[in-house]
Formats: sequence, C-alpha cells, structure tokens
Amino acid sequence: MRSLAAWLFIFLGAAAAPSADQAGILRDDQGYPFRLTAPPRRIVSLAPNITETLFALNLGSRIVGVTRFCDFPPEAGLIEKVGGLVDPSMEKIQVLHPDLVIAFRGNPIGLVNKLRSLGTPVFVLDAGPTLDSLLAMIRRVGTLTFAPDAAAEVCANLDGLRGRVRGAIKNVRARPRVFLSLHGQALWTCGAESYLNDLIVQAGGINIAGDIPRLWLNLSLEQVIHEDPDVIIVLAKDQESFRSSRDKLLADSRLNQIAAVRSGNIRFLDENMASRFGPRLFRALDGLARILHPRSFEAAP
Repeated sequence: MRSLAAWLFIFLGAAAAPSADQAGILRDDQGYPFRLTAPPRRIVSLAPNITETLFALNLGSRIVGVTRFCDFPPEAGLIEKVGGLVDPSMEKIQVLHPDLVIAFRGNPIGLVNKLRSLGTPVFVLDAGPTLDSLLAMIRRVGTLTFAPDAAAEVCANLDGLRGRVRGAIKNVRARPRVFLSLHGQALWTCGAESYLNDLIVQAGGINIAGDIPRLWLNLSLEQVIHEDPDVIIVLAKDQESFRSSRDKLLADSRLNQIAAVRSGNIRFLDENMASRFGPRLFRALDGLARILHPRSFEAAP
C-alpha cells in the first residue's frame, strides 16, 4: 500500500515542472530515481496510453515492445507483444533488450521490481486527477525520452483544443447533470478523484458522483434515480456495445423516472479515447462538450 507521501507525490508532484535535477535524475511516480544518460533507442511500453503518448512524440520507431491492448495508432499493432497489462512476460521483455521500460498503474509491481533488480531501466507512471496532470505526464515522458520540444508542441496543441472548447461553451447557462456509465460494469462510474470527473466538468457538465471522494464507485439504482441525470454517457468500445448497454438501461422500468431515460438522452463516447490517460483524452473532451452543448458548436468545424 502506498504511503500518504507517495500519493501526494503522484497527485501533486505530477503537476510540478518535469525537468530533471542538476544530476540528471528524474523520479518516477513511485519515487524511484532514474538517471538520464542518453536518448533511449529501444523502448518497451507496458500500457496503451504510454504507447499512444510515445507515438504522439514521434517516437514510434523506437518502440520494440507493447502490450496486446496497445491498438492505437494502428502501427502499434505491428510491434512485438510482451503480454497484457497485468500479465506482461518478463522473458519477452528481456529478449527485446530494452534501454527503457515505461510501466503504468496496473502493471504488476513484482515484475517492475524484478526488472529493476536485473538492471533494466524502468520508469513507472501513474494517472493523475485532471487533464492538467495528463499534460504534465506528457512533458515528463518528453524529458525521459530526450524529446522535450516534441512534448511541448503536443501539449500546446492539446491545450489549444481545450481552449477552443472553453471558448465555445463560455456562455452556456445550464450545465447538464451527467451519469457516466462504464460499459459492462453495472452502475459503475467515476468519482471526484478521477480524471473523468475533470473531463465532465471541463466539458461543461456536472458529474452526479462528483462530490464523492473516490476514483471509481458503483452507484445504487436508488442513487442514480435520486440524482436524476439529464444525460447518460456510456463509455463503449464501439456502437454495437453501446447499443447493448443503452438497451439494458432502457429496459429497466425503474430508470424511467430519470430525465435522461425519459428523453432518450443516452449517448456514446469512445471508451478507448476517454478511458486512457493519453493525448486522445482531449479529443474526448471535445466530443463530450459537443454532446452536452450541441448548440454551442453549431458553427464550429
């Protein structure tokens, strides 16, 4: 279990400047020091959001290993697979002779520690609670890979997209109440500590679970009815999965009491785009804002 200090480092330190200290040391989100010596040439990514970030920094040609869930961009599918998020193969990783392994929350800590003990350079990242903490993570990856200029450009473009969203919705008077449904997970949703809560807020909505200090939680049917969301956003991998989830919600007669079901305002948001702590999260912000405030974007491209 992480100490309070470790969690504070993750959630507060992620927002600090990501540059290395004078000795060329960058600390990862577990607090481990990582010495920056030379640009990595053989990178193994142990999470889809890290793979997306590396490609966004034009470092795809340096990636030699990814997980089987790393499916964006399509070129990631051509890279050697080392396993999944919770079951990556240490043997496959070692065979690739990486000079950098980037791990993420959810990867087995035992495997990470074993790789470290064998001298493999490992850097562990964690998700933060806001879109700003995502920008900070991208800049840290840029520092780690000796690509700070590329990271700065990516962050500027993402922040520019967010600025356009803010400009479009700046005059909206009503903020719809949102229930964000994690596909296939009963009434699981995001609480105040999740970056998806920040996504809803910055898109001009109110998360009906936004006052609960949790990352994720399973609301009761009574809670959803009481909170009476104006719109239900279903995170799903495709339209077929979305329709399956929507139909289940519509089939529950008890939910006919809430505004979103009565009006049929149940909408799709791409699960991979929105649930991965990577650059496409800002595209999800734009998509969600357009769902919540369509009139604000009528003249926008």
